[in-house]
Amino acid sequence: MRILIVTDAWDPQINGVVRTLQATIAELRTGSHQVEVISPNLFRSVPCPTYGEIRLAFAGRRAVGRRIRAFEPQAIHISTEGPLGLAARRWCLLNGFPFTTAYHTRFPEYVAARLPVSPAFVWRFIRWFHRPAQHIMVATRSLARELADQGLSQTAMWERGVDHALFHADRASHPAFDGLVRPIQLYVGRVAVEKNIEAFLDTAQPGTKVVVGDGPALGELRARYPQALFLGKLGGEELASAYAGADVFVFPSHTDTFGLVIIEALSSGTPVAAYPVPGPGDIIRDGAGALDDDLDRAIATALRCSRTDAAALGASYSWPNCTAQFLQALTFVPTESPAPTEASADMTVGQARLA
Repeated sequence: MRILIVTDAWDPQINGVVRTLQATIAELRTGSHQVEVISPNLFRSVPCPTYGEIRLAFAGRRAVGRRIRAFEPQAIHISTEGPLGLAARRWCLLNGFPFTTAYHTRFPEYVAARLPVSPAFVWRFIRWFHRPAQHIMVATRSLARELADQGLSQTAMWERGVDHALFHADRASHPAFDGLVRPIQLYVGRVAVEKNIEAFLDTAQPGTKVVVGDGPALGELRARYPQALFLGKLGGEELASAYAGADVFVFPSHTDTFGLVIIEALSSGTPVAAYPVPGPGDIIRDGAGALDDDLDRAIATALRCSRTDAAALGASYSWPNCTAQFLQALTFVPTESPAPTEASADMTVGQARLA
């Protein structure tokens, strides 16, 4: 099948959205599907305010439409709600081409953490953007319920996976952990305000707190918490050894929709401590970690959890299963169908408004 993915999140970003797309695309191509990606790399772009790693592309419906027509896709997936996602959505509606979307980020809460904007206002945009989609792919059932409460009931599951050859419990600890006071409590992810990292760094558990990642808040947090170890951005085997060498993985975010780092930590045999919110609340089960409104208490409980149980839970997530869900949620257009034309614009836009 010829599958087109439109995304405003792409290389050189390092985040859960990009890693999920890259892993899914690799699995699709292994399965002999043809995949094309329309990303900001193809256009002139500017940094996104407050999130400079994301590039906002200067590309309208016509520019995106030319690339869509050149590829002649049988399915279109719009992964993000940015400029490219908006342009592709507009093109699909004008041409009567069915498409799917994904709800990767709790966007209303994310925006509210950075700007003086009400989440209710942002939800209006989310409802408008996703309503015409045939399916809205979500990583957890709690997200599906959250969208249903907003009148978006056409959700389909698209969970996440782990590279088990890289993230496993038999890996040696990261060399930087040698000599550190244990227990080692680890955070991995973007170092930014919406991740609520201060809640982790303010906990009173004995041992050493380690932060892996980069972001706009890194300098400030280094200055405010000199007792913590900040290792910066790690990848590959270095990242895997950090997971495996920690005694507990701490996930303080309230706004993530899933938390790919959670299942990577679990696969490495490291129990997880988190708040009982969507994302970790959908993943963590008894024995593999702890959820508590008091993060100190969650960490203390997780430290008593079984590393074997954590690794077993992490092993249940795989990229082949994730990709099978993605394929099932797509809406395919038969190859023998005539190519849509701009002449159908008035009719299809009217249909979209009624949907």
